[in-house]
Amino acid sequence: MPAIALPRIDAPRCTGCGRCVAACPPRVMWLQATGPNGWGPKQAELHDAPGCTGCARCAVACPFGVIRMERVAAS
Repeated sequence: MPAIALPRIDAPRCTGCGRCVAACPPRVMWLQATGPNGWGPKQAELHDAPGCTGCARCAVACPFGVIRMERVAAS
């Protein structure tokens, strides 16, 4: 069953702490390096939207309020 909401990450405000990645049961979030070859600061990214369950645990786990759930249009 597809998620009714997906996490929207405010990338410029993301600190790359990884708490959202650790809280994600289906493991569809990861930290993406902003520099070349995996170097530089990291930011959270939803890398598998179809695999997301919409549980919102990532948004709850984010201590900075950077992630909010956004409704997905019904198809």
